[in-house]
Parts: sequence; C-alpha cells; structure tokens
Amino acid sequence: MQLFHVNDLLTDSQRNQRRWYEFLRVPSLSMGLYRLQAGQADEQQPHTEDEVYLVLGGKASFRAGDEQQPVAAGTLIYVERHVEHRFVDIVEELTVLVFFAPAEGSQGRQP
Repeated sequence: MQLFHVNDLLTDSQRNQRRWYEFLRVPSLSMGLYRLQAGQADEQQPHTEDEVYLVLGGKASFRAGDEQQPVAAGTLIYVERHVEHRFVDIVEELTVLVFFAPAEGSQGRQP
C-alpha cells in the first residue's frame, strides 16, 4: 500500500515549481498533479492511455474533441486515449489530480 496526502503533494509540487508532478507509477496506473497558472497555455498532446482528471482548484474550460465545458473544483473528467484535449481559458490557477491507465507513456506513441 502507498498512502498520499494531497496537501503534501501540493507542497512538493510548489516547492519544485513543476507544472507536472508524477507521484505514482506502476504498470497499470500512473498519477500526478498538473498545475497551470491563469492565462497559461495547456500544450499537452493526446495520450496513448485513458485519462481521468479531478479538478482540485481553479477555474477554466476543458476542450475534448469538439466539446468544451467549464470546469472548477470537484469536476471529474474522463478522456479516452488518443482524443485531442486540453484546458483552455484558464481564469484562476488550476490544480488537477491526473490518473492514467495504464501508466502514462506505457502504450507507445500516438498513431
């Protein structure tokens, strides 16, 4: 078993000034914190793994394919692998808990 406290993860992420902070990686799953400042561009590319986002704080919109929805603390998002997606219109610092299944990058490159 591994136990994580979100407040500790946030502190570690801030201290290291990381936009992406992976804190768990096993073959079937990886997890990390993703942080974007207000107005910052989200430059991520589609992933080869399914992904779940849990917005911990902030306000933005989320675009996946042709859909776009506002997001804030408590929003839970599922994105199927290979789907173009990103956070847009970030109006308040965004902090997101991210889950990849299987682990991020384990399925190779986007076709």
